[in-house]
Amino acid sequence: MPDIAQYFPITDPTLIFLVVLLIILSAPIIMGKLRIPHIIGMVLAGVAVGRYGLNILVRDGSFELFGKVGLYYIMFLAALEMDVEDVRNNKTRFGVFGLLTFAAPFIMTYALGVCTLGYSHLASLLLGCIMASNTLIAYPIVSRYGLQRKPSVALSVGASMISLLISLMTLAAVVASHNGNGGIGFWLVFAAKFAAYCVVLTMLVPRLTRWFLRRYSDAVMQFIFVMSMLFMSAAMSDAIGLEGIFGAFLSGLILNRYIPHVSPLMNRIEFIGNALFIPYFLIGVGMLINVRLLFDGGAIVWVVAAIVFAGTAGKAVAAYASALVFRMPMSSGNMMFGLTSAHAAGAIAMVMVGMRIETSPGVYLVDDEMLNGVVMMILFTCVISTIMTEHAAQQITLRDQEIPTASADDDEKILIPMKYPEYAVRLVSLAIMMRNPKLHRGLVGLSVVYDDADMAANMERGQRLLDNVTQYAAAADVRMQTQVRVAANIANGIKHAFKEFRASEIIIGMHMHKEVSANFWGEFHQSLFNGLNRQIMMARLKQPLSTIRRIQVAVPSRAQFEPGFYRWLERISRLAENLECRTTFHGRDDTLALIRDFTAMRHPTVRADYAVMTHWNELPRLAASIAEDHLFIVIGARKGTVSYKNALEHLPEEITDHFSGKNLLIVFPDQHGDPMDEMTFAQPQHQEERSAYVIMREWVLRQTGRLTARYRKDNNDTEQ
Repeated sequence: MPDIAQYFPITDPTLIFLVVLLIILSAPIIMGKLRIPHIIGMVLAGVAVGRYGLNILVRDGSFELFGKVGLYYIMFLAALEMDVEDVRNNKTRFGVFGLLTFAAPFIMTYALGVCTLGYSHLASLLLGCIMASNTLIAYPIVSRYGLQRKPSVALSVGASMISLLISLMTLAAVVASHNGNGGIGFWLVFAAKFAAYCVVLTMLVPRLTRWFLRRYSDAVMQFIFVMSMLFMSAAMSDAIGLEGIFGAFLSGLILNRYIPHVSPLMNRIEFIGNALFIPYFLIGVGMLINVRLLFDGGAIVWVVAAIVFAGTAGKAVAAYASALVFRMPMSSGNMMFGLTSAHAAGAIAMVMVGMRIETSPGVYLVDDEMLNGVVMMILFTCVISTIMTEHAAQQITLRDQEIPTASADDDEKILIPMKYPEYAVRLVSLAIMMRNPKLHRGLVGLSVVYDDADMAANMERGQRLLDNVTQYAAAADVRMQTQVRVAANIANGIKHAFKEFRASEIIIGMHMHKEVSANFWGEFHQSLFNGLNRQIMMARLKQPLSTIRRIQVAVPSRAQFEPGFYRWLERISRLAENLECRTTFHGRDDTLALIRDFTAMRHPTVRADYAVMTHWNELPRLAASIAEDHLFIVIGARKGTVSYKNALEHLPEEITDHFSGKNLLIVFPDQHGDPMDEMTFAQPQHQEERSAYVIMREWVLRQTGRLTARYRKDNNDTEQ
């Protein structure tokens, strides 16, 4: 057997780059299964392949180069994503909360570092700067609930910018003081250089940017120009004794107004950073972590617990004290605490600065213990922040009782992706019965084919199918636009067509071909409703709609607080009206009251019944009342929305076990925002259907069941 150890660690630059790319590709998938923030996954992957782990890679010069770029990129993107105008308009409140959310954790962490952990004053100051800043890792949760304009959210965003800015300035002063003589003369010169630096950048960069962007429209040139401004600012920051990360952050603040969040330029900047530089940097950080220290004793556990407690308690004190001063409800305090309690890439950036400060020959300000402690702290604070923000978002939604109004204006334009001829006509028939004939709008038929060797034949089949359904729709006097689209990914092809046609919702057939995929949702359905926040209706129709005798609708609690509540209710009411069949809504009293009012006002001819269903666990009980000629409609919810509940995770199993062979329609209502416009490494669009913990629990239960059955069988054999 050859000794494979001789090939490791890998030193060839090509193989190193290949391994890094494989890590960047696979880490989000694995972390998604484990429900761990992906940003932590990169660091853990670095630990695994580094010299303190499996020793697979040498930390060569590429990690220094890309790591430096990634470090600056993190701070630059953080500044670009700030809403500077909002801070200006509410500067007093932002100033108070910003100072509090900096000072409270800074003082508590500094005191803990000096008095309890035994760190030097310099190391404790660095630790205080890390815990005083924060990263808005949980902000995508706020977007899902549509709470971006809430005062507590705006305050949290502005305060995050202020606390990060003060932390960076304090860190820069600490580094400059360490490198200088620390006298009054030094501080006067430092202040003068800092003021001159800020003035030069704020005067020079905006003028250069306006001139360049007006004169040159080439995408590559614009990107290179922005990168040049970034690194010029970082280099000048280094030159005057400040850390380069401060210059990167300041350049992002200055360029903030010239790079709109939804612009192609911003997209390119985010893409390059999130795809390569930031992951490369995080993997490089992981390679520096000595995991063996975790097994040397309880010291590292104590360090992690102390840092997490001091920093999190400081953020909590600042959030709830500010909510009390501003006379805001407790739910707003929860939101402010949740959003400002997470630490992510910014903390890693700061601790990397400390690793370069040499306090004595061969001794650095940040040792392995502190580095490991900070990385573990990031994991815990991200979990705390996510849980608190999710809880606060639901509290605020229910507190404000902001039920969407039934608007008279309708943007209705239904997109129908189709593939199988035997099913396409029923989907079109369903869309015709749900559309509003008074708007005189047509339907959109779509056939998406893979870009492979059979593409030409599949495109021809798709066009024939669309021609057939167009004739079917024309017989009902309904216009139909059609498109055959080629895509490497079916879900992405549907999502991009949705945007191009400016559709309002999707009607698509449920996955029923087990030979293609054994998964309940099929190959792309889950990716579709996770990656598109508009209404999606998945239909499984076993018989013509005209033969449906009754409609039964299962509605989850709090469904009325979802933005798409009245859209799906309008579509179902119209379907019931056209089919002239009785409809029964199953749900809670408060939800049923709104449904009753809507149907009585908008669709008085609908024969509707209302049955109380106090808990979603009662769903299987409905199976006995649903006949073969009934249509069972389930109003679902995407994960992280106000009407989502853990019981919905078992929806595929419940449908398979209790509603097999029944006519079925699963509706995912409209939500706030559009994940297609979001591109961030911390929150990728891809979501795993089931976590590794659920899979492991099911495996354990199966094995336990088998052992129990075998034990009983052996006992029976013995008794006989």
